[in-house]
Amino acid sequence: MALKIHNSQSKQLEEFVPLDPKHVKMYVCGPTVYNYLHVGNFRGVVVFNLVRNWLEYLGYKVSYALNFTDVDDKIINRAHEMNMEPGALAEQYIAEYKKDFASLGLRPHDFNPKVTESMDEITEMVQTLVKNGKAYETQGDVLYSIESFKDYGKLSGRQTDELQAGARVDVDEKKRNPLDFALWKAAKPGEISWPSPWGPGRPGWHIECSAMIQKIYGDQIDIHGGGMDLIFPHHENEIAQSEGCTGKHFVKYWMHNNMLNFGGQKMSKSLGNIVTMREFLETNSAELYKWMILSVHYRTMSDFSDAAIDRAVSGLARVYSAMSLAESYLTGEVKMADQAFQKITDDAWVKIEAALNDDFGTPEAFATLFEVVRQFNSQVRRGMKTNPAIQGKAVAFINFVHKFGALMSMFQEPAHDFLIKLDDLLLKKMNIERNLVDSIVNERTQARLTKDFAKSDELRKKLNDMGIAVSDTTEGSFWEVAK
Repeated sequence: MALKIHNSQSKQLEEFVPLDPKHVKMYVCGPTVYNYLHVGNFRGVVVFNLVRNWLEYLGYKVSYALNFTDVDDKIINRAHEMNMEPGALAEQYIAEYKKDFASLGLRPHDFNPKVTESMDEITEMVQTLVKNGKAYETQGDVLYSIESFKDYGKLSGRQTDELQAGARVDVDEKKRNPLDFALWKAAKPGEISWPSPWGPGRPGWHIECSAMIQKIYGDQIDIHGGGMDLIFPHHENEIAQSEGCTGKHFVKYWMHNNMLNFGGQKMSKSLGNIVTMREFLETNSAELYKWMILSVHYRTMSDFSDAAIDRAVSGLARVYSAMSLAESYLTGEVKMADQAFQKITDDAWVKIEAALNDDFGTPEAFATLFEVVRQFNSQVRRGMKTNPAIQGKAVAFINFVHKFGALMSMFQEPAHDFLIKLDDLLLKKMNIERNLVDSIVNERTQARLTKDFAKSDELRKKLNDMGIAVSDTTEGSFWEVAK
């Protein structure tokens, strides 16, 4: 089954056929770096990490660029508030972004271009647009004339006459049309600037990505990604700029991920529900974030409520608990996979391939993962006597989960260690000390040894009331936070 991608421009599924049969060029709009990034900013980062991994699994070489916008009104304003140079502020938050990115355990990009390192390419592209009659200079600004590009609106589906009728645009005598947008902005007094044929200034936001893409890849790319909020005006304007400059079709496949929803509300500063990735990872696992993002389809709204977090914890625990059980049977030399269970995982992998080839259908892929976990748990239980058949099932199961996890950048940690970390995070939220739980479990073990079953039941109830689940096996008692 060939890969099909939902193209935001055609609004339909299209078979993926790259410009070069062997090499995919991919660009994703990255962050404007003036503060810590919130959890919504990282949804696309996680999604397109999977896209790149899947394309490589299918045999393509992939070049992946994600940019940093390191000069912008927001950066200049924040730097002024903090009494810093804009460049220093941007570099500080690029470094903070990279820390969060590393915490998520994602693969690095091939390119992380910066606007400030692309000024020659930006001014050159603006000059070409002026020369091509697509842009005009006025009082040190250079503006793109949308009337010069007959296909304006082909990505967003918006008509220019409707946009003009509904536009709430400040009166700007410099513009020929209220919808014309800035390619180059004349410097204000005391503002950071770069030299240009039109005098000192800095680029408009939209031209930056067009120029960085051309610098890295040339005139055309296969996949351009970003959040749905970028379709208009940012990506619409990128098309007008790049195609107005080269006359060539700019992007074959536009991919846009949806937003995060916080308990029925969109995340926004005005609502005060902004959660930075740094804050989230202080009390939650990176695996938890990736699970929440990837277990829903990238084009649907992703719920980030407390209930959604609880569901993700439960799902993660199911997979890692089964992995921990499997690992507990893998002692001594490496064993061969059990053929019957290998058949189960092979059949499951066919379903996963079909799901991911259908516009990266991760919900179906995760449902298939759960089915394999259920099959494993039905055949292997804690306390069973170790034998080659059980070890063979454990080998096949772990190989399957690691193969799935490699695509998602998940499930690579030793399962027992991860479950302890997950329990510690949950205990911290519950304000319970691990030592207290251990002491009650040990006390209950002693009661069981002395056949004081009333005391044992009383302590089990105490643990249950605390949110702790206890399992008794021939090897002793095991506890975990109930999930």
